[in-house]
Amino acid sequence: MSRFAPLLLLAALTACGGGKGPATDPSGAAGTTAAADPAAKPGLALTGGRLVLPAVKGNPAAVYFTLVNGSDKPATLAAVDVAGAGMAMLHETTQADGHSTMAELKDPVIAPGASLELAPGGKHVMLDGVPADWKPGATAELTLVFADGDKLSAPLKVEAPGGD
Repeated sequence: MSRFAPLLLLAALTACGGGKGPATDPSGAAGTTAAADPAAKPGLALTGGRLVLPAVKGNPAAVYFTLVNGSDKPATLAAVDVAGAGMAMLHETTQADGHSTMAELKDPVIAPGASLELAPGGKHVMLDGVPADWKPGATAELTLVFADGDKLSAPLKVEAPGGD
């Protein structure tokens, strides 16, 4: 099994990498914001939500966004979900001794006035079980669940591998 580890890592990084610049919502506006949602967690705003489909069918997709905490209290992100897909997990890619490694990112805390940026090559949501009928240009719904039970939902623009 260990001889296949580099191939598995390469496949995962291919699914989680790639992408170009900030996403826009399907109407062409410069990013989507979930803060206008009356059910949104107070003080938090999610922008640039996008889901990048895997280059190889059956591999994981990646989700990227920026979450800004404009409140006066820290927010602890406990879970993520994308409606219609399988497992969604926060991950972080790091470099150590010339090698990329990926590990689960558990319960990140976003301090007041700070932001959590999920972007290619760093923090991201790894999404498994992507429905075969999801195509570039469509939207999917992301839900963030916080440690205090509050939730925040936002649309994700579905993009082709490479972010197109």
